[in-house]
Amino acid sequence: MFKHFLITRFNLRQSNWTTSKNSKAVLTDEWHENRFKLFIDFCFHSVASQTNKNFEWLVFFDTTTPEKFKKVITDLETKMENFKPLFVDGMSQFLPSIKEYVKSCNEDYIITSRLDNDDCISNFYIEEIQKQFNKQDFTAVDFVDGYTIQTQPVVKIGKRFDQYNPFISLIEKNKNPKTVWSIRHSHWKREKNVIQLKEKRVWASIIHQENKINAFLGYGNITASELFETIKIDFKQEIFIKEHAIPYTKWRIQSTANLISSIWNYSFKKIKRKLGIYKFK
Repeated sequence: MFKHFLITRFNLRQSNWTTSKNSKAVLTDEWHENRFKLFIDFCFHSVASQTNKNFEWLVFFDTTTPEKFKKVITDLETKMENFKPLFVDGMSQFLPSIKEYVKSCNEDYIITSRLDNDDCISNFYIEEIQKQFNKQDFTAVDFVDGYTIQTQPVVKIGKRFDQYNPFISLIEKNKNPKTVWSIRHSHWKREKNVIQLKEKRVWASIIHQENKINAFLGYGNITASELFETIKIDFKQEIFIKEHAIPYTKWRIQSTANLISSIWNYSFKKIKRKLGIYKFK
């Protein structure tokens, strides 16, 4: 009936990406060491814990990936049957390579889902997406509620409210499929057919010092135990976060500001859709 692809890009070269948020050079050995640790501790563990195993996880690595890290990738491949590493020549080959891979699928429908290499998903992420499948010709699936974890310089955990986020999925008929990576995740606001789901927290964004853009936008007083009931990460990282997360009382004002900002952004986009300001494709 359908084939589900979870798709992640890792270290693909692009001319306008040379430094991280703290102005450190990217794609160095140090960058790879740090990024692989994030990937394994958060992303890989969470995908490996999916209740529904009916998917392929396509992770795109650059052909220039150093050999010592290719060995790490090979080791990861032995640990998860769903994990499919693909090597391509830079960012320009990312989308063409996705389309080339999925076109061999013989199912009538394709589901493609985004996942950044430094983020994580709940045990039920794949399961909840597939529950939305109803033979749609072209429909995006957007879970607007999630969590967020800041790991540096201090540890904070909170809820997150973000529509058209980097965890969005696309259900489409398997006829020259575009895939979810055909446009930026924020641009799905211009798509007419979008299922938006609230109160199902199936993702968590990770905020760390190497983020290029992201900042901590969490809100709410939640416990680490609540967070890790459905999101599985490396056990040592889980213990570290439980022990070092600062109390909500120390960032209550930031929490309130983040919640107000999130609700405003959500409402403003809703209004613009209703008024027809976005030009639907």
